[in-house]
Amino acid sequence: MDIRKQASPRRRLRVTVATAAVGAVLLAISLRIEPGSGWFYPSTLALAMVWAVGAWLSGPLHLGRVGSERPVLPALIVGATLASVFVVGGLVVREIGFLADRVADVLAYAAAGSGLLLLVVTVVNGVAEEMFFRGALYDVVPHHRVLITAVAYAMVTLVTGNLMLAFAALLLGLVVGRQREVSGGLLAPAITHVTWSVAMLYALPALF
Repeated sequence: MDIRKQASPRRRLRVTVATAAVGAVLLAISLRIEPGSGWFYPSTLALAMVWAVGAWLSGPLHLGRVGSERPVLPALIVGATLASVFVVGGLVVREIGFLADRVADVLAYAAAGSGLLLLVVTVVNGVAEEMFFRGALYDVVPHHRVLITAVAYAMVTLVTGNLMLAFAALLLGLVVGRQREVSGGLLAPAITHVTWSVAMLYALPALF
């Protein structure tokens, strides 16, 4: 018997809230680990597991469609377009000392880490975050789902203490939340999120 099919709205809410709390703590821990530390990868993969398992336990997850098609290509295009917007924004941000320092704090992990491991962590966490925020959380929010899930994503990210990271999470959350609304599933948000994240992983270090 699939326990997810038996989950009541109250149980789904409890699982979602608990997952968000644990995930926020692990996220704060992972981004307070010194760049280059071997503990960074286990902590970020543990975070991905929390998001994914919490989402799975909360109830059924769906890939979604636009018409009769899986929205793969449109999601790739949206992700690439969003990345381009952030690159242009990065050209402005790097001229503002305080903001540039916040971006540099995050990029320090890319500079000190292993390229392949960083890529794996980026992809896995992107998918897991969408499973939770545009899957489990989206399904338990009764109204204004796009806005509320985007704000929740930003608030959880703000636990890291990095305002720029939280701002990026808010903008990304609004875009992928709208994709979830249109497609009815996780595929488009996950593809866009991963496309954007991987692009940022390689583009931003060149700017900062």
